[in-house]
Amino acid sequence: MFAGISKAGFGSGAAFASAALLAVILPPAQALGLMLPLLMLIDLVTLRPYWRRWSVQDAWVLILGGIPGVLAGVALFRIANDDALRLFIGVISLAFVIWQLWPRKGARGALPFQAGIVAGTVTGFTSFVSHAGGPPAAVYLLSRGLDKTTYQATTVLVFWAINFAKAIPYAFMGIFAYDTLQAGALLAPFALLGAYLGVKLHHAVPEKLFFALTYVLLTATGAKLIFDALT
Repeated sequence: MFAGISKAGFGSGAAFASAALLAVILPPAQALGLMLPLLMLIDLVTLRPYWRRWSVQDAWVLILGGIPGVLAGVALFRIANDDALRLFIGVISLAFVIWQLWPRKGARGALPFQAGIVAGTVTGFTSFVSHAGGPPAAVYLLSRGLDKTTYQATTVLVFWAINFAKAIPYAFMGIFAYDTLQAGALLAPFALLGAYLGVKLHHAVPEKLFFALTYVLLTATGAKLIFDALT
């Protein structure tokens, strides 16, 4: 439900908290494999409410940059063990909180499309290894001066495409398993309920309130994952 609310209503940046929470009780690869079909389902049902309200140019820039980022994630995944992945997800969780809370001075102007390609590459990489592509995509999109709904619609389109690209190597690498797919089927109604609530809450709930909860969850979860990885 948390992933659905985040992706459908608040730019998807915090949706990876769901994978981080699962990684506390499951092997990281299993947690990622469980979440990806649910994230793809949420992407699919949230395309319609935001249909054609996205910025096509900005979406394409991030998607084109995201493909090599996904390939880099495949390379890392082949050599990383469970503890390395826990450490990586934990560090990303804490870095997300620090980045969000870090004070920013004034507007920095729109980033060029070349910067969008770089942001897309980082998005694809972090999305593949931890479902945490939201922050680097947000760095680029927030600089573009998009209104709230255009920003939200653009993230929906970008992550629909990147998650689809991730699913292919996930399948070949054995990250999907019968148990995770079965569990995903049981969780799908709650993901859809979260997506429905996210669309409704997009205009009704202040973003600060939603992200305050996210920061608490990610700080506790990130610290726990790092502790588990190192001990």
